[in-house]
Amino acid sequence: MAYAIKAEIEDPRAETFNFAGQKTMYGGKNIAEGDVVFLFASENEGGQGLVARGVVTSSESIPKRPDLERQTPRVSIAVRHTALATKRLGRGELKRFKDWKDGRPETELNFKFYRQATNKIVGISDAAAAFLEGFF
Repeated sequence: MAYAIKAEIEDPRAETFNFAGQKTMYGGKNIAEGDVVFLFASENEGGQGLVARGVVTSSESIPKRPDLERQTPRVSIAVRHTALATKRLGRGELKRFKDWKDGRPETELNFKFYRQATNKIVGISDAAAAFLEGFF
């Protein structure tokens, strides 16, 4: 399985990225060393959407806090940069894909990243991963 992360990314050209205590959804908590991850610079943080692809070099689950009844799983990951995106893909390009049951990779990405606008790590389908590969 491939993954995607939407987070604050100051320098998309950096050789490595460290993301501490990131919220996970849609299987994102299963991210592990060696997995491919597509990096989206969060528009909430001034970013522009898809900026890079990388490989996870380390992954560590954050233990749940015993004082909280309900909490989203979180992980910290380190990523080695492998490619820069050559085409734009962000909220503006994905917002028209709203038919949640159409099976399109664009719709999957819009649903997982922009239906709830928080930054997060998500698991993505093979079809979505193949679609994203076309941006490199």
